[in-house]
Amino acid sequence: MSDEHSKLMSRYERLQLLHQVSNVIHSTLEPQEALQLIVSEAVRLMHASSGSVVLINPTSGFLEIHASQNLPSAATRLKLRVGEGITGWVARTGKPARVGDVTQDPRYVMARRRVRSELAVPLEVNGETRGVLNMDSDRADAFSAEDQELLQELAVQAAKVIQNTWLYEQLRLKAHLFESLASVSRTINSTLNLDEALQAITREAGVLMHARMCALMMLDESREWLDLRASHGAGKAYINKPRLAVGDSLLGVVVRRKKPMQVTNVQESSRYQHVEVARCEGLVSLLSVPLIFAGRAIGTLSIYTARPYSFSNEEISILSALAELSAIAIEKARLYERVVDVEEQLRQNEKLSALGLLAAEVAHEIRNPLTVMKLLYHSLDLKFPDGDPRAKDARIIDAKIEHLNKIVEQILAFARTTEPKLAPVNLNELVDELGLLVRHKLANQNIRLVRQLQPDLPVVMGDAPQLEQAFLNLILNAAGAMPAGGTLTIESKAIRLPRSNPRATHVTVEFRDTGGGMSKEVQERAFTAVLSTTKAKGTGLGLAIVGRIIETHHGNVRIKSQIGSGTTIRITLPVK
Repeated sequence: MSDEHSKLMSRYERLQLLHQVSNVIHSTLEPQEALQLIVSEAVRLMHASSGSVVLINPTSGFLEIHASQNLPSAATRLKLRVGEGITGWVARTGKPARVGDVTQDPRYVMARRRVRSELAVPLEVNGETRGVLNMDSDRADAFSAEDQELLQELAVQAAKVIQNTWLYEQLRLKAHLFESLASVSRTINSTLNLDEALQAITREAGVLMHARMCALMMLDESREWLDLRASHGAGKAYINKPRLAVGDSLLGVVVRRKKPMQVTNVQESSRYQHVEVARCEGLVSLLSVPLIFAGRAIGTLSIYTARPYSFSNEEISILSALAELSAIAIEKARLYERVVDVEEQLRQNEKLSALGLLAAEVAHEIRNPLTVMKLLYHSLDLKFPDGDPRAKDARIIDAKIEHLNKIVEQILAFARTTEPKLAPVNLNELVDELGLLVRHKLANQNIRLVRQLQPDLPVVMGDAPQLEQAFLNLILNAAGAMPAGGTLTIESKAIRLPRSNPRATHVTVEFRDTGGGMSKEVQERAFTAVLSTTKAKGTGLGLAIVGRIIETHHGNVRIKSQIGSGTTIRITLPVK
């Protein structure tokens, strides 16, 4: 009875020790700290000379020591294949190993010279062996069957700790990545220049993913080649490498399939085209995700590590999300560049229209005195003898007057080509398009654009490009009147002229600004001929062009303004 009682007491003490150890190793959620607590408490519980926690590296497949007690530093760098050594045998079979004399076991791989006996048990996470808990002793037959049972029970507790710390670390990493992603998205979307946006994307992606190098490649117009457009951390060898063909390159697969791809080691991959470049740059693992906008792949975003690495699902999701934001930022920058180009084209069209208007006025101004000169010349009826040199002079004068008259006719013909080509125009859509076009200019001047557009506005017969030019001039003039910011209100509505008419006969579009206003004298000259302008800046053509365009559309322009109270310009056009 006393032997049984002694065994029960001994087991109770061991269980109590196990409980105490369990409380200690569950006291932290820091992965490395938890592993160190596990091995130190196990060594203390087993009265071992040294110990270690060995985990299987999911990328390389090697067994690596992650925490140790009383092992020399050289031993902590030891790596074993699964199946190699006593530790590798436990990892492969999932069974414990208790060896009384390691010198007699052919499986043993020495980590410390004085070791005589070893006890190793598997660490199982969700039914899968993920590592080994090793205990060593300088004494032969140092570990009993009870020690093995106790260490196995400790390993169960340790596996739970390892799983919890891994889950915690994954959640913490995920939270950090998403927090960083939000910050990165703000950085990326803060620029409207395409090259600056691309550089920001690669820089922020590299920092976010702790990458050795990040590269962004985009499809060319033919969609057959990938060109390097931006990189972060790349050397000359990578920057100067040839462009990639979509049809037969690794990154081309990412574009064609529109799915992420990772390669554990590009230096050893037969599919990677520039292995020598990768070796030269120290690039090892690759994760590449497609840049997709509106369902179409436009390029790839790739990150490289400096050592073999297996990217987690969370990391792939984060880089994919970053790629989605980047694709939007790229298209936003492209759209802005197109908007700038269109705005410049509209300004050029304005200059051409102004030139036509100016040419017409100059031609009219020249034509009147030229007609008088022609009449007076012919009334003189100058006739000189054949030998008189003045006869030749008279013929030259007559020819040059006719030449000038033809030039004037040609200028007037050129000016007449600006007559509108009428077609149905939705003025609300035109205002919305212009709002998109000038939004950045207005935002930079701190001008708020308010649109009060009647939803069922009737269409008018007009020349859309000319009306767009007229409206753009009015918007830009309003912006010029509010250098310190303000509000520009554009209002459209249908009206009946006369009011007794059963349906709408005209459409009005008002442009109201909160600028400094105009004097009566300026208002009277606002839509007059360009040659009589007194405008200090610019060409003085803007409002004259507006007046000319609206006049050719059989409409009218009215202006209402007071100094210090802003300006309202109303355009009235007949409906279809």
